[in-house]
Amino acid sequence: MKFKYFYAFFLIFGLISTTKAQQEKAEADFKAVMEKYNAVGASVAIVKDGRIIYNHSFGLKDLAQQLPLTDQDIFRIASISKSFSATAIMQLIEAGKISLDDDFGDLVGFKIRNPKFPDQKITLKMALSHTSSLNDSQGYLNFDVINPDKNPNWAKCFNDYAPGSKFDYCNLNFNLVGAVIEKKSGERFDNYVKNHIIKPLGLYAGYCVDSLDSTRFVSLYEYRPDTKTYTLSPTAYAPRRSEIAHYVMGYSTPIFSPTGGMKISAIDLAKYMIMHMNYGKSDGVKIMTRKSAKLMQTAITPDEGYGLAISTADDLIPGVKLKGHTGSAYGLHSTMFFNTKEKFGFVIITNGINATYTNGLPDFSRAAINSLYQSFFNNLKQVR
Repeated sequence: MKFKYFYAFFLIFGLISTTKAQQEKAEADFKAVMEKYNAVGASVAIVKDGRIIYNHSFGLKDLAQQLPLTDQDIFRIASISKSFSATAIMQLIEAGKISLDDDFGDLVGFKIRNPKFPDQKITLKMALSHTSSLNDSQGYLNFDVINPDKNPNWAKCFNDYAPGSKFDYCNLNFNLVGAVIEKKSGERFDNYVKNHIIKPLGLYAGYCVDSLDSTRFVSLYEYRPDTKTYTLSPTAYAPRRSEIAHYVMGYSTPIFSPTGGMKISAIDLAKYMIMHMNYGKSDGVKIMTRKSAKLMQTAITPDEGYGLAISTADDLIPGVKLKGHTGSAYGLHSTMFFNTKEKFGFVIITNGINATYTNGLPDFSRAAINSLYQSFFNNLKQVR
């Protein structure tokens, strides 16, 4: 037993005691990746054994003002936000308020059935795993798109296959999931997440722009390959005050974008990741049960490796299985992946890159995560 504790201490202390040389090389390697993909800025946080062992911010927060990016700055992280919505759903399931097998339309408050398969129920589980047969062809920023009384093309929101039979990534699923959270909790979506996930974990984050310090928002940039220049994305942090002033619970929910609207720093996202890595707990705080956390991480569609807003990635780092999610919007690319067996993970967020893709993931994100893995964890395989 003493050897076990000494060994664990040795591994952690070894990572920290060699930080000067390790960090210098790690940062040089990471900067080379940034230069290759013309990254504006990037924030990084690395976790091992339930704690952040390294964090750093590179490049610029704002091009026009030439402001350096700092560890305290916050990004709109796009689709990693879906995991917060799914975590909230698991809490409501544990409270006995809903079930994964419930009819999704019954939960949302209006009929949601694929007109090509009208007798087949679309379940909450299907929505969370992108197997509902819904698609984003009509948009996902309001619920009128699937309302026959308000959109003559509502049937186009559904694919030609039966619910539950195939995977199709769909943002509308998760904006509707946000409405379920409101209807079953009685709390506005952003407030529910704040009260039941953000505050218990001690994070500075949120979906409501006006609840956060706007001076900490990181500017997001779309890269234009024709001119090799960046264009500022002006709407990423739109406060939408007038819409919020006339908010209707269970209907106005897309205003906060449960599918992609979380604003958070890399450090606080890493703290949130630790909770998932530890199957629902972090620093003695229980967000959900181990059973719920494992269910989120279990692939519903083996070919895609997607669970309930947590996916499995076997091809990011050769020979290493990772769980997590990515996000892309407004020029931002976010990456949150972890290994539950070896208890390490990465958060990498960039506010603008020259984006090329391989298997649906930006080449920058793949190169960045491999660079950090080589710098901080590849030697552990040799020690063990």
